[in-house]
Amino acid sequence: MYDINKVREDFPILSRTVYDKPLVYFDNAATTQKPREVVDSLVDEYYSVNANVHRGVHFLSQQATDLHEEAREKVRQFINAKSTDEIIFTRGTTEGLNLVCSSFADEYMGEGDEVIVSTMEHHSNIVPWQLQAARKGIAIRVIPMNDKGELLLDEYEKLFTEKTKIVSVTQVSNVLGTVNPVKEMIRIAHEHGVPVMVDGAQSTPHFKVDMQEMDCDFFAFSGHKMYGPTGVGVLYGKEDWLDRLPPYQGGGEMIESVSFEKTIFEKLPFKFEAGTPDYVATNGLAKAIDYVTRLGMDNIVAHEQELTRYCMQEMRKIDGMRIFGEAEHKDAVVSFLVKDIHHLDMGTLLDRLGIAVRTGHHCAQPLMIRLGIQGTVRASFALYNTKEEIDTLVAGINRVSKMF
Repeated sequence: MYDINKVREDFPILSRTVYDKPLVYFDNAATTQKPREVVDSLVDEYYSVNANVHRGVHFLSQQATDLHEEAREKVRQFINAKSTDEIIFTRGTTEGLNLVCSSFADEYMGEGDEVIVSTMEHHSNIVPWQLQAARKGIAIRVIPMNDKGELLLDEYEKLFTEKTKIVSVTQVSNVLGTVNPVKEMIRIAHEHGVPVMVDGAQSTPHFKVDMQEMDCDFFAFSGHKMYGPTGVGVLYGKEDWLDRLPPYQGGGEMIESVSFEKTIFEKLPFKFEAGTPDYVATNGLAKAIDYVTRLGMDNIVAHEQELTRYCMQEMRKIDGMRIFGEAEHKDAVVSFLVKDIHHLDMGTLLDRLGIAVRTGHHCAQPLMIRLGIQGTVRASFALYNTKEEIDTLVAGINRVSKMF
């Protein structure tokens, strides 16, 4: 295990105060804080290397291009993709999901065709499919879940028909923390000849993801949720699928040649990377990958699982506590309500104690409808959080509860 105190020193923001209280940051599912080396890499590149990538013959452009493409290779290694041709840089998970949804539906879906999603999806894996439903008349089929927050695989398999064209599911729920059995879900889909898109926004920061082992066809994640910069993410796609899909956007970088009669698109991965990429952020993402790799994903898993177990254990002692998400396989998220205290009131008052949590529907309103609530308070953990901070949270919840 790593030295948590030394790790916390790598994140300057954790030493600040909020309302004269030490900051307790439990909003990591929304975005994580950034280690000093990631931020330093952004400053250094802007001050010493900054030049547009790929198109320049001068030294700075070549150097920036090298950093950008080295970042692509680092991502490939981190998720164990076969080739850098399968690594597409995006603005984040949302853009990756929209890219696949749009390009796949354009090429392979028509009226009456079906996509399978789950009850616990983030809006970014619901709304794009609804847009296609409005445009093309496709149908959305939904995997149900039990009261513990676990998807019902028997019901999932029953959803497949000859009209099923793709499955698009989250690996980890951003509300419940449920770790879905995506490997088994992918196996089932492939038995029906159906490709699978996986939303990895909440899994990639917390445990090792392996594209070869998982065997998904597409996988998206965000840099800012795994200690990297905002505005950068990754879409992985199997090379044969990416070759077949049409481009998502048109512009510079993604073309081999253009005339007014015809455009020939660039080879992978550039076919899906129109315009100037955020080449500074991709280098920052590479530094974030270096950081978590150095700490060890196994160590991060062990630390965060211990925090999650401890938080659940201590929260269950609170009078009137309701925890949402009791799956056997659960990751570093605890969503809750206490008695009839509104989630916004609880979150606002915890904030006055220096405790940052997320409140609301967490961009998962269909899940809230399934749970019969309007929203929750969500505490989400990262590699730098401590049990002492959880004690502060529990004490804060008790203090707020007494006020009502």
